[in-house]
Amino acid sequence: MFVDTAKLRVQAGKGGDGCLSFRREKFIPKGGPDGGDGGRGGHVIFRASSSQNTLLQFRHQKLLRAQKGQAGMGRRMHGADGEDLIVIVPVGTIVRDAETGELVADMSTEDQEIIIAAGGRGGLGNEHFKSSTNRAPRRTTKGVEGEESELELELKLLADVGLVGMPNAGKSTLISRISASRPKIADYPFTTLEPNLGVVDLGDYRSCVVADIPGLIPGAHEGKGLGDRFLRHVDRCSLLLHLVDAGQPPGQALSELDAISRELELFSPSLARKPRLVVLSKLDLTEAREHVAEISAGAEARGLEAAAISAVSGEGLRALVGRLARFLEELPREGEPAGGSGAGRGGDSP
Repeated sequence: MFVDTAKLRVQAGKGGDGCLSFRREKFIPKGGPDGGDGGRGGHVIFRASSSQNTLLQFRHQKLLRAQKGQAGMGRRMHGADGEDLIVIVPVGTIVRDAETGELVADMSTEDQEIIIAAGGRGGLGNEHFKSSTNRAPRRTTKGVEGEESELELELKLLADVGLVGMPNAGKSTLISRISASRPKIADYPFTTLEPNLGVVDLGDYRSCVVADIPGLIPGAHEGKGLGDRFLRHVDRCSLLLHLVDAGQPPGQALSELDAISRELELFSPSLARKPRLVVLSKLDLTEAREHVAEISAGAEARGLEAAAISAVSGEGLRALVGRLARFLEELPREGEPAGGSGAGRGGDSP
């Protein structure tokens, strides 16, 4: 089951109390205070891992609590620190404060760790309070409570290329042909019920990750259909492949192209501005081949580059993968300003 949002409470461990103790040994009168400090409470630590791809574990586990620190002991013995609670989350998880909406962490890299809730400091034993005027202090301090907060987790899959389009446009078939992903494929709407990721071999020991999300329909930004729930998963993609069924009449195909463009804009203007390549699918159909020229001209009139493929016969797939490779090569390196070459919205073709 794919779960990409969760809400939970995290509670770090309380620090152990300081110890009240006096040294008592034979032949050593008035040994003095020797109470040790309490141990630190355990931290709650989030660690990103690609071994997880869903937030399902938090569907029923609503409270994450780290271990308390041990109290100090006599003979100046320090209490043991509470054990840290390591929580594995998928790479791409965004953590926000549930009350303020403030970003707490963006777990975007493998093995990234962040202390989400810090454990409380241990209390001081009475040996800290001895002085020349107070040689038998009976004062200690309590351990400090650990941090506690309500968090909202949102998973945004990390992919280089995102597939968007109407239901049955051929997205799942395409990702199954250019990668090792094997999504469910059928001839009825909403075959894809959850995002699928596929790794595409670009040659020369290079690869990219492609994300296939459920099909969009008009009104998706208002919650209609399924795709709006998963649009967040293409929010980080560098390029969008907008699949259009070329087997339908050109007027209807262009109308659907405009409808999806409008849904992207209404959902997130920044998502709509991403480089986009229109992919005309189902070229194996006779009527689709007759419609390609007119639909391509309509896409170019809208400032979008177009390419025609048949995921069934494989026609055009090698050229499409080559365009993906060239586009990803031209992306600005980390630290360089964004706005490199791309398809659509006035950009260059990938």
